Amino acid sequence: MRPMNGKIPHQRIIFGLKIKQLRTARGLSFSDMAQATGMSVSYLNEIEKGKKFPKPDKIAVLAATLSTTEAELLSNEMGPHLAPVTELLQSNFLNELPLDMFGIELGKVAEIIANAPLRVGAFISALLDISRSYALREENFFFAALRAYLELNENYFEHIEQAVDAFTQAHGIAPERPLAAGRLADILEQTYGYTVAVGGLDAYPELAGLRSVFLPDSRTLLLSGRLSAMQTAFQLGKEVAFQQLDLKERAYTSSLLRGRVFQEVLNHAFATYFSVALHLPKAAFVADVQQFFGLPRWDGEAFLDLMAQYDASPEMFYHRLTNVLPHDFQLSKLFFLRVLHDPQTDAFEIDRELHLSKQHQPHGNALKEHYCRRWVSMSLLHDLDAMHRQGQYAHTLVRAQRSQYFGTTDEYLCITLARSGGVHPVTDLRLAQPRHNVSVTLGLLINNDTRDHIQWIDDPAIQGRVVNRTCERCPIADCAERAAPPSVVEKREKLKAIEDTLAGLM
Repeated sequence: MRPMNGKIPHQRIIFGLKIKQLRTARGLSFSDMAQATGMSVSYLNEIEKGKKFPKPDKIAVLAATLSTTEAELLSNEMGPHLAPVTELLQSNFLNELPLDMFGIELGKVAEIIANAPLRVGAFISALLDISRSYALREENFFFAALRAYLELNENYFEHIEQAVDAFTQAHGIAPERPLAAGRLADILEQTYGYTVAVGGLDAYPELAGLRSVFLPDSRTLLLSGRLSAMQTAFQLGKEVAFQQLDLKERAYTSSLLRGRVFQEVLNHAFATYFSVALHLPKAAFVADVQQFFGLPRWDGEAFLDLMAQYDASPEMFYHRLTNVLPHDFQLSKLFFLRVLHDPQTDAFEIDRELHLSKQHQPHGNALKEHYCRRWVSMSLLHDLDAMHRQGQYAHTLVRAQRSQYFGTTDEYLCITLARSGGVHPVTDLRLAQPRHNVSVTLGLLINNDTRDHIQWIDDPAIQGRVVNRTCERCPIADCAERAAPPSVVEKREKLKAIEDTLAGLM
């Protein structure tokens, strides 16, 4: 955010809050202040809202009118009761929060704080306490804001689609896929002055979890020698994106180890989008998906063949589906999940998710509860592990399920792909441990739109299951897949019994 009057936003807001506090403490109206200072009511109002910051001579007049000192007005200290507000305003988080992307003016935030500083302070204090309790850092908020931004845009960005088309036309790239990594390496070296070093990361065992590192001074891209041809091509596509989209704020590792500012997080998401769109061109991909949806019955092999046609990873393939389904098929009521499974402990973790149109079930939580094992995202991982334990090696399994959420009318067509996580290098350091298997799931709300587009949606071969959020919150009796007692349900029932008894006594 750019400074105004030589002051950054939080300084203007703190100054305005102090003026309002002192004015109201002395029982002065805006008219009284205007008469005493010779400043207009509108100008004083803008000062208190953090929109304007007065010049030194006017600060002196304000200090005299409010019976305080200039040093006190210019101090960032606001007293213990507003310490949480001060902490938030002075944090880098507020300065980097992408308020403008969500149509929110910083002045409106300041106005909310100014109108009820004590209540807002208590609310902010509660949020800060929660963030500390769950060890949430700034980057957690950045990634949450990114997810919200992608969801608001239905995970489709026309300017990136156009940039991909412009790039392929400018460099005479044919429509056939897969796109060779060597072609992209040549473009990076000849057009953008890169040096592409395949295997350049192999000398650094500490960086084994990374696919690439870019050295800006020498414009050298170090690549892991363990990458498949498509993984290499995908990383090169991201580097092309940083140049083609002119994305300046970036990390120099293939995956973000820690988001420093929101723009960095957003730019890496844009670079990923560009590379996915480059390797799965929209026109051809939409036509292929349309043909797959038109099959007379669900065909898991055809689904895998479609992915193999582009030599795409599951993450790339599902990413592209979430781009085109809302935009080109008007199927916007969908969710995406990526689930990690540790077979040694049978622990599951949702580490990536996207929800379009609304917050769908299922979704992640930080409560360490046990996700419903009836979800195909979990059951397919269990099946993959069982095959491995029986000596039947399978790298990839695919399954469709119709998931009816307990107690609701919501039913989703879920297409899940589960794969062994220890065969190839991966994008996320948390997946660098071979013991993790991974599933990706696309869930489409079953309604008239999905029935119009997907001919095999009522195929009786597709398993139907009643599912729920977590075992702790599920009242379904005699569930063979239950991994934990329904503790939340039991507590709720005990509380209701207490309330019903008290109501009877009253």
